[in-house]
Amino acid sequence: MRKIAVITSTRAEYGILRPLLQQIEQDEQLSLELIVTGTHLLKEHGFTVTEIEKDFSTFLKIPMKFQANSAEANSYAMAQLQSDITKLFSELSPDIVVILGDRFEILSVAISAMMLHIPIAHIHGGELTQGAMDDAIRHAITKLSHLHFSSTQEYAQRLIQMGEQPSRVFNVGSLGVENIKNTPLLSKKELEDSLGFVFSQQNILFTYHPQTLSSFSAQEQIAVVLEALEHFNDLGIIFTKSNVDEGGELINQKLKEFVTSHPNSMLIDSLGLVRYFSAIKIVDCVVGNSSSGILEVPSFHTPTVDIGERQRGRVYAQSVIKTPLEVQSIVNAIQKALSKEFQATIQKYKNPYEGKDTSLTIKEILKNITLEELQSKEFYTIPQS
Repeated sequence: MRKIAVITSTRAEYGILRPLLQQIEQDEQLSLELIVTGTHLLKEHGFTVTEIEKDFSTFLKIPMKFQANSAEANSYAMAQLQSDITKLFSELSPDIVVILGDRFEILSVAISAMMLHIPIAHIHGGELTQGAMDDAIRHAITKLSHLHFSSTQEYAQRLIQMGEQPSRVFNVGSLGVENIKNTPLLSKKELEDSLGFVFSQQNILFTYHPQTLSSFSAQEQIAVVLEALEHFNDLGIIFTKSNVDEGGELINQKLKEFVTSHPNSMLIDSLGLVRYFSAIKIVDCVVGNSSSGILEVPSFHTPTVDIGERQRGRVYAQSVIKTPLEVQSIVNAIQKALSKEFQATIQKYKNPYEGKDTSLTIKEILKNITLEELQSKEFYTIPQS
């Protein structure tokens, strides 16, 4: 029986991985070893391990110690995770390790697996987010990995451009988009009751993470965004907390202060998958700089206002409005997103990240790939025309 180890460290990542995890668990020829770490185990970030417990009765935990405003502390946390995950991999001896995305803690996992000669399957490689250090981390993980599952053909081509063998690169679409199709959503009343929040006539869902390669500090960034939101006194706003990147805790503190003086808003550690998708369906637009606004929100035909440079370089759906980190530009973008004209227009747009049977396709490749062939990597040079 082939043993597949899958690592999850954040709320957003788990939501994306969930259908693949279920596919692996249900296959009698595969053994799932689910490893939970990162912010899942932190109370201040919603202790989202409880969401995982609803889906899976057995998994392993590796706690991490973050300090959201300290790059030095997070570097130490990466080193500790690499040590802990190396010990765990040595005990488990998985046949393949599956990782997703570009979080710094996932880089520690990739290094451990590489050093132990365990093949790595990487999901969502080849993408660009040029306003954050995640971009460099993602590309580093690509070069450590042996199998690649991209979400668009453009990203697949970039992986090949980086020297990855075409036979190991699979354009499968986004797992997160597939998840949308299989998740039962709450009604507006059910969501209001669950959150203890009454929606206004128009509403937005807001998530903003530090733009880690910006010349502006996290404090300056969130000050600009919140000043823009002051122009919309009648909007209902659901804020979800920032991540543990350097500056994330400061952003969360500013959000707490904003909510205190704006009774039509609320701040929540984590919505969880069902409430998050339900909120996207109900609100009038999604605002911030989360990757979810690019990857998943377009499938709901809900507008996204993407602020700043964090996601710069990604493939955008036509429902995404890009705006620089400037007060008036953000105000204009939100006004456009809330307009009846734009809302009507985007109903016909397709999400470029939609695939077919994404989780099943990935599972079948993990199940049937010849492991011995994955152990060595050769740099692929694109033939000159």
